[in-house]
This record gives sequence, structure tokens and C-alpha cells, in this order.
Amino acid sequence: MAYSRLGRAAALMLVLVAAAPPASGQAWPTRSARIIVPFQPGGGTDIQGRLLAKKLSESLGQSFVVDNRGGAGGLIGAEIVAKAPADGYTMLFSTASLAVNVTLYKKIAFDPVKDLAPVSWFTSAPLVLVVHPSVPAKTVKELVALARQHRGKLNAGSNGTGTTSHLAIEMLKQSAGIDVAHIPYKGGGGAVIAMMAGEIDMRFAGQLAVLPHVKSGRVRPLAIASTKKSAVLPELPTLASMYPGFEADNWYAMFIAAGTPKDIVAKLNAEIVKVLKAPDMREAISKDGAEPVGSTPEEMGAHFRREIDKYAKVIKAANIQLE
Repeated sequence: MAYSRLGRAAALMLVLVAAAPPASGQAWPTRSARIIVPFQPGGGTDIQGRLLAKKLSESLGQSFVVDNRGGAGGLIGAEIVAKAPADGYTMLFSTASLAVNVTLYKKIAFDPVKDLAPVSWFTSAPLVLVVHPSVPAKTVKELVALARQHRGKLNAGSNGTGTTSHLAIEMLKQSAGIDVAHIPYKGGGGAVIAMMAGEIDMRFAGQLAVLPHVKSGRVRPLAIASTKKSAVLPELPTLASMYPGFEADNWYAMFIAAGTPKDIVAKLNAEIVKVLKAPDMREAISKDGAEPVGSTPEEMGAHFRREIDKYAKVIKAANIQLE
């Protein structure tokens, strides 16, 4: 009888152990994970996402695979993560576009603030204000004076309506009180070609993309859209020194589904911060024209909300909307 009771107790214990959820952070990851990059392969987000995936695979002993899900300015990929199981196996590696899209699109099938949990700010890549050599302005002050003298005559190219390169133009227009015509292109490639051909007078571009053209003299850099000077172009003044708070950059960050256990988020955050300290990673990031950041989830969450508020003001003032 005692043996029978003991056997039943042991069987019950096995059932309870089997039914209990695993210790999330201690065990995670126990299988392959995917990092959703919400843009097409080959761009800055994809390049940095793959660098990070490789490092995480090496340090955590499981495969971290990049899954490109482009479309709707990054919203399609972000929605996949927002609606994924909150188990730490589906992550989002996105950019400042996520903060922009909160206001830019009228209808979004999820709430980026409530349905996504920030993990870490990865890198920052400030935009550079450049002009075509034919534009007779050597400083931002001279460019502003020229734009005021020839109201509506200067034009500015961007990577597309609603992109950070477009919103940086609107920020300059609103901050300096000038009027320039916006010409959107389908991606950065088209805008580069147009500037080289002299079809556009000015644009905001990524540091790495614009550096070869600066060195060749095919564009003239005037300032960097950052609160601090650039390590890539240290001679440039910051637009924030002229217009306080002016900041426009292509920041990159990791998010995960809201509700993911905090210990998993903490473990992933610690790994990302560690990755950013590796000399080879810092070198690779610098070659991409970006600067390593690293942050706590709370710091990234606060930055994300500030960016949403900042771009909301710009978008509403310029009356920009996408369906």
C-alpha cells in the first residue's frame, strides 16, 4: 500500500514538472531564433542585423537567422514581431522609421509602443546636410539666406516621402523658416544619382553613403544633423548648435514582442551590449558610417518615445500622411 501511494506521488510529481513552464532566462535560447529585418537585403539595416546575428549565434550557441520582411516602411516586419509569441525567439531589428511610422500612417494593425518591447539601442548614424557644388553656399547660414532670397526656388531630394531624409528637410524648413521644394526618390540610390547630375540642390544623406562624394568634391557638406560632432566628418558643425534640439539620424535598435519574460530581455540586452564592445564589431560598424551606442531597455524605450513625439510634431506641421 505504501509503495502504491509512493508510486502515485512520484507520478503526480512528474506530471507537475512536465506541465510547469521552463525557467525562461536560464534556459533561453534552446533553439534557433530569427531576427526580422523589416527591409530588403543589402541596406544598412540588413548589414548591421546580420553582423549582430552572427555575433549572437557565436556567443549564445544557437542560430540567430535574419529574415527580411520588407514593405510599408518597415511596418510589415514589425507587425510580425508584435504578434509573435512572447517567448524570445522572434526579434525585430529596426530603425528610426518605426518611430516615424507611428504618426505617418493613419492605420497600423498594432501599437508599436504597447506591442513591442525595446531591448537595446544598437547604433546611431547621423545624417549629413550636403549641397551640390553649383549652390553658392559654403555654410548653413549662407544656405538659409539663399533659400530666403529665392523662396521656393531651391529643391531638396530625399529617399522617399516619410523617410528620415525627408523629415530632416522638413525639420530644417521649420527650424530656419525657409521654403524649399521636396523631391522624393525611390530610395537613396535615385537621390544620389540626381544630386550627381545637378538635378537637386541639397539633401540629407547617411555619412558613409556621402563620404566618397565629399572626398571627390561632387557634393559639399555643410553640417551634421546630430547633437554632437561626427567622428567620420569631425570638421562639420552640428545643426543642433544652430537650431537647438535638431537631430535626425538613422538609429538602429532591437525590439521584441511585449510580454517577453524580463529575464530573457535582460539576457539579450547584455549580449548586445557585450557585442558592441568587441573591437571587430566596432570597426565593422564604423565602416558602415555608424557609431556604437548600447543601452538598457529602459533607455531605449525613453528614446523611442522621444523620437515618436519629435517626428509627430514635424509630420503634423508639414501635413504629411501615408495610407
